[in-house]
Amino acid sequence: MTYQITGISPIEVGNFANAPGTIRVRASSKPGFPCRVTLEDAEPGEELLLFHHVSHAVDSPYRSSYAIYARPGAKAAAQYTDAIPPIFAGRPLGMRAFGADAMLKTAKLCLPGEADSIIRELFELEEVAYIDVHNAAHGCFAARVERFES
Repeated sequence: MTYQITGISPIEVGNFANAPGTIRVRASSKPGFPCRVTLEDAEPGEELLLFHHVSHAVDSPYRSSYAIYARPGAKAAAQYTDAIPPIFAGRPLGMRAFGADAMLKTAKLCLPGEADSIIRELFELEEVAYIDVHNAAHGCFAARVERFES
């Protein structure tokens, strides 16, 4: 079973650059300021946008949104196939497994180093179509994981 993790579109980030409520911040530590386009932590001193992002834009009770960081100049969404992006490293993660009907099927807490095995375990369940990964402590969206056929 193959999976793919993709960052959000830089076009979406550009749409929020001057939106009400969006603020510009400078990373003060690494890790700590994960870019949701490149799926890497920003370097200290690097500028990011902090904005409200709808990560699960569905017509179900599980619609979800929260604040996220993104590099304003990111050119392309990162893609990781059967590999874990840097922003998953060292962080406890919440993995929410959804069906094609946008309903939650199950969820798992993932400790550092467990992401690949838990993704594979969740995709063993036929009813799981995709997984939304969130930072466990802050609750913010990290990335979506989808089944992938090369």
